[in-house]
Amino acid sequence: MTSRSLRLTARTSSEARAVARTQTLLPGKDGIGTVRRTTLPGGLRVVTETLPSVRSATFGIWAHVGSRDETPALNGATHYLEHLLFKGTRRRSALDISAAVDAVGGEMNAFTAKEYTCYYARVLDTDLPLAIDVVCDMLTGSLVREEDVDAERGVILEEIAMTEDDPGDVVHDLFAATMFGDTPLGRPVLGTVDTVNGLTRDQIARFYRKHYDPTHLVVAAAGNIDHATVVRLVRRAFEQAGALSRTDAVPVAPRDGRRAIRTAGRVELLNRRTEQAHVVLGMPGYARTDDRRWTLGVLNTALGGGMSSRLFQEVREKRGLAYSVYSYTSGFADCGLFGVYAGCRPNQVHDVLRICRDELDRVAREGLTDDEVQRAIGQLKGSTVLGLEDTGALMNRIGKSELCWGDQMSVDDMLARIAAVTPDDVRDVAADLLSRRPSLAVIGPLRDKQADRLEEAVS
Repeated sequence: MTSRSLRLTARTSSEARAVARTQTLLPGKDGIGTVRRTTLPGGLRVVTETLPSVRSATFGIWAHVGSRDETPALNGATHYLEHLLFKGTRRRSALDISAAVDAVGGEMNAFTAKEYTCYYARVLDTDLPLAIDVVCDMLTGSLVREEDVDAERGVILEEIAMTEDDPGDVVHDLFAATMFGDTPLGRPVLGTVDTVNGLTRDQIARFYRKHYDPTHLVVAAAGNIDHATVVRLVRRAFEQAGALSRTDAVPVAPRDGRRAIRTAGRVELLNRRTEQAHVVLGMPGYARTDDRRWTLGVLNTALGGGMSSRLFQEVREKRGLAYSVYSYTSGFADCGLFGVYAGCRPNQVHDVLRICRDELDRVAREGLTDDEVQRAIGQLKGSTVLGLEDTGALMNRIGKSELCWGDQMSVDDMLARIAAVTPDDVRDVAADLLSRRPSLAVIGPLRDKQADRLEEAVS
């Protein structure tokens, strides 16, 4: 991930505030796929990827803040603020914001994660100036009014209730709490009913002012776009809002994290009247900066990433014990998770857990076959490329890369890193990761004797 060329752009000395630094991070081929970054004097970064063959563009702003940055009392504040930025600015009402994008057939949304937040709009290439103006206005000019805080509180409580009605989602939050305990990584992104009810307008407004400074933001755009035009429009929008006044400001560095507290051998059961029991069995994984993440990706694909994976074959195809069974990884700044999910009938929980644990133990001892590794490499390479076939995915890639790593990696380089994984690499990672003592989260109507036996899965 190295910059290949550097170009400095400056106006006259009397316009020193306008000096911006532009770099070509990935040159692309014949201008296609070229990724550029401009750092504005206020510390705001703008990264773009040019794809002239399409007629759409996706514009997003990434904020260097997530639920991991919340205190216990502020749990849910990042997600609450995400909602409030759609509620109106000095220039637009909530209806104006949504109507502007609807009127051109575009789509606009946002999402909050543990370590970042993103706001984006996808439109026709000719409507990109509108998308830039609307999204930048939301990020720089939100009013965060008391009445909007009160009104949106009910919406967020309904979102929490909706999530609680889906045990297949809740079990992942329960697993994070099982692994990380009462820490920012262990708490739900949405917050809880108690914390959301306790948040005030002043708390959220302070959170907004602290974390939405331009030095904490990355602007990303991909599609049939011109980099210089995007920079000019973004700059004008931020300067009109008075958000680039600190000409000596520099962007914040990628998050290095605070060493997360990780536990082993814990079991958490949430007893509910559900048709299925939902289980996640897993252990600590690798940080997103760990070079072993490429090998882990191959291992994860072979274990539970598709219909030919070991877990799918053993649990579903051979025994018919579950409809949905898969493995997954999550990487954070300083740690990670590896988990296996399955949904099954409550009276078959122990059979499913035994089979999953047996497979993990077997792979830890013996590794995967060469054929399994090669199949997983091919599957992972294909899914990586196919997952980047629209401008929204491209915007996500360059925006997240800039925010989390501070640089860009080409698709060819990514594929090369995946292809370079060897069966011995996979065996080493499997022996290291899968031999760790797991933890377990379960949601379902388990009887006392069934619950007592859950410890067997992590012993």
